[in-house]
Amino acid sequence: MDTFKVLIIDDEADIRNLLGRIIKLEGFDVDLAEDAAKGYSMLKKSIYHVILCDVRLPDGYGVDMVPLIKKEYPNTEIVLLTAYGKIEDGVSAIKNGAFDYITKGDENSKIIPIIHKAAERAALRFKSSSKKGAGIKDGFEFGQIIGQSKSLQSAISLAKRVARTNTTVLLNGETGTGKEVFAQAIHNGSKRSGKPFVAINCSAFGKDLLESEMFGHKIGAFTGAVQDKKGLFEVADGGTIFLDELGEMDLHLQAKLLRVLESGTFIKVGDTKECKVDVRIITATNRDLEAESEAGNFRLDLYYRLSVFKITLPALSDRPEDIPILASYFLTLTLNNMELEPLEMGDAFLSALQKHKWKGNVRELRNVVERAVILCEGSVLEKDCLPFDFGLEDNISPEDRFKLRSLEQSHIVKVLQHTGGNKTKTAELLGIGLTTLYRKMVDYGIEK
Repeated sequence: MDTFKVLIIDDEADIRNLLGRIIKLEGFDVDLAEDAAKGYSMLKKSIYHVILCDVRLPDGYGVDMVPLIKKEYPNTEIVLLTAYGKIEDGVSAIKNGAFDYITKGDENSKIIPIIHKAAERAALRFKSSSKKGAGIKDGFEFGQIIGQSKSLQSAISLAKRVARTNTTVLLNGETGTGKEVFAQAIHNGSKRSGKPFVAINCSAFGKDLLESEMFGHKIGAFTGAVQDKKGLFEVADGGTIFLDELGEMDLHLQAKLLRVLESGTFIKVGDTKECKVDVRIITATNRDLEAESEAGNFRLDLYYRLSVFKITLPALSDRPEDIPILASYFLTLTLNNMELEPLEMGDAFLSALQKHKWKGNVRELRNVVERAVILCEGSVLEKDCLPFDFGLEDNISPEDRFKLRSLEQSHIVKVLQHTGGNKTKTAELLGIGLTTLYRKMVDYGIEK
């Protein structure tokens, strides 16, 4: 996956710069704009996966900007950020094409997860729009899945067997274990490989928008539905549709999905006519759907239909023998993409990788290797080439973890640790004055 690009448009310099630093730490390439005019200017010069835009700007209103930006840059996702949340503004923004609408303060915990989801959605849009026809064989094949551990090879063996059939598949595994990679490999190993493979993240949309994305809508079905829209099930006709984070789907949509499984039919939003499709369904979740069914959150009949063939993907921490192989692969990939001279991985570097918990699994490993390459100044990746926040646990309560004040406190601590306590260097890296740094350290109780 190439580095995602994010554009932040906010006239408050402190918030703009803080968000920029935080989002960069997540591995994104970030640009900043102080007003709508600057934002539009930057859009003409670069391609962005996500725009994080304040609603109230000196020269524009974020809600009104959404349809204008989406008209010219339809693949880019827009997240609106406001200090003055209004339900009607949020509804209008979403209907006009915004990915989400967040109220500052109350919903700060959502910012980072939403940026990730929006970027993934944008990447799918860019990828889909670049295809010239439905017959393109795209994505991963089984030979490209990296790892020699018994647990991974067992999962690959099961996937190869089921690929030859039309059986519905349920992939279980933690975030970042490669569920979409497996889904693509199953599709490419099947008789449907010449037809479309379409992926959708069920947690990336609200109930109404997800239904429209999946099944399409008729003109006038809701405010903002200015033309008929083909849903992703229609796009995937003859091929495979991959529904990620299925456990987030509400009961109403679960019923519509069950109908597709049983009869191959569905009805678009705002329509009365049935549509017929021939689609193989592969689903994925990191939840226990059987337990969710017992709790009344997931239809038991749907669970039985989806779990005909279950494959559990192992967490990276459960297959440490694969970490050096994956790290070497990602290192080579990064060096090629950046057109850099060869680098080697030192023993201490590899040892640190193998001791890490890898909550983000393979996806996190790739990001860490890429960032280590950027930080490396020699010909060997040493332990000090790892990002300075690698392996650190924040001393912040879960409910405070994503509040802007808490994020700034955590960020200052991490930079201080990176500089070995050198406050002059820390202030320089943070882009603030030394006096401001001292004041913030006292304010946050980190003067020691």
